[in-house]
Amino acid sequence: MNSGEALAELRRRADGKVLSGMGRFGIKGKRMLGVSIPEIRQIAKKAGKDHTLAAGLWRSGIHEARILACMIDEPARVTEAQMEHWAAGFDSWDLCDQCCGSLFDKTRYAYPKAMGGAGIEGSS
Repeated sequence: MNSGEALAELRRRADGKVLSGMGRFGIKGKRMLGVSIPEIRQIAKKAGKDHTLAAGLWRSGIHEARILACMIDEPARVTEAQMEHWAAGFDSWDLCDQCCGSLFDKTRYAYPKAMGGAGIEGSS
């Protein structure tokens, strides 16, 4: 699967009722489609783990694509700089929650970051 196919799949699954529901739960973002987490998980399962695809989905700026990126990225390939860049792009609590619980917590940086560590890139 490439980013164009993944984005097309997200757009096919977009639902106005889901989008309205997201707002009621305080979920916001600049570019949202209205795709539920279970539907995003189905796409993630189909896509498999793919660091390059994850990066492309993140760059799209689409809320659900960014959640999908967090689900499919490869924790061993995530860099500290990527974590910082992605975290700076969090614009809603659910994106933060999904990214931290689906990806960041599985990286070698999770514990040092949680404890306030900085500058650990390249350490073993």
